[in-house]
Amino acid sequence: SAQAGRKCTVNKGSEVREQRPTNGLPLDQVLLSSLSRPSSKNVHGILRRSSSFNTGRIEHLYQNPQTHTEGNLKLHYGDLTDSTCLVKIISQVKPTEIYNLGAQSHVKISFDLAEYTANVDGVGTLRLLDAIKTCGLTNSVKFYQASTSELYGKVQEIPQKETTPFYPRSPYGAAKLYAYWIVVNFREAYNMFAVNGILFNHESPRRGANFVTRKISRSVAKIHLGQLEFFSLGNLDSKRDWGHANDYVEAMWLMLQQEEPEDFIIATGEVHSVREFVERAFGRVGKTIVWEGKDEKEVGRCQETGVVHVKVDPKYFRPTEVVRGCGLCKQRQVLNWNRHRPRNAVEQAIERGLLFQWCCISVGGS
Repeated sequence: SAQAGRKCTVNKGSEVREQRPTNGLPLDQVLLSSLSRPSSKNVHGILRRSSSFNTGRIEHLYQNPQTHTEGNLKLHYGDLTDSTCLVKIISQVKPTEIYNLGAQSHVKISFDLAEYTANVDGVGTLRLLDAIKTCGLTNSVKFYQASTSELYGKVQEIPQKETTPFYPRSPYGAAKLYAYWIVVNFREAYNMFAVNGILFNHESPRRGANFVTRKISRSVAKIHLGQLEFFSLGNLDSKRDWGHANDYVEAMWLMLQQEEPEDFIIATGEVHSVREFVERAFGRVGKTIVWEGKDEKEVGRCQETGVVHVKVDPKYFRPTEVVRGCGLCKQRQVLNWNRHRPRNAVEQAIERGLLFQWCCISVGGS
């Protein structure tokens, strides 16, 4: 469990948040733990054992005597591919809320690790739901499943809403589609309070370095400090609905506070291209990017210096690109969420991402 954000009190007992980190902990897991930290409840996280013990994204909580070492934050070794350990942890903790944020969540990597992605993201969700049932907690646990806008893939209507047909375009999207429907199945078959949050892209400085927004902010910071000349991207015209991770984590919690279980899209309703994100990021450091060339030969050149800072590399193209619209959803009316937002997530991602990267570089990070 781990970092940042809103002081929302969660009046529940204990809580398990399932996570499957590939390097540290997932972004939402980090933010969700801090969301509930001001309350008196206990937070339990499941940590996958890898070749090295990595708590990088939650170090500020892990080392805090008032959280981890004195008791209301507890980490357990576990794995979404191991049903026995899931049953053991859930039977011991007896949680009232479970947030399943565990996944191999990189879309492009899912084409290389298709079976692994299906096992973790799809069948892993079934294992977790079945563990709840095995422990006899179907009537007492509220279950949140981290779903994804990748379910829509080749979009059937713009904007998307909760009733839009799904058409995933990657092994990741297909695995998440299975997870979505198995949640619906357990909700209907066993009367379980289980919901899917179909979250569109949401950003934070703690986003993994292999995701495009973090890659851009990190690279622009290094260029500004004279440590890098250029970086490479894939499809510059790929468009996404980018929101702010703090807001989206609040929406997850709100979904489990409703009287009846219901699936929601969480989105801003606005789309921005990767190209636009690059231009705005460079603009923050006083550089104007001018685009030259076409397709794989396209480059982004600094108007002030003439130096090429951005190149296109086909290795970053997805085998099937998502045709992206934006989410139009009922969350504002039903959840009373985002009353004073959406925040300008793109601008905040750029500003905070650059600042975060400068701080990392100044203390010898990367």
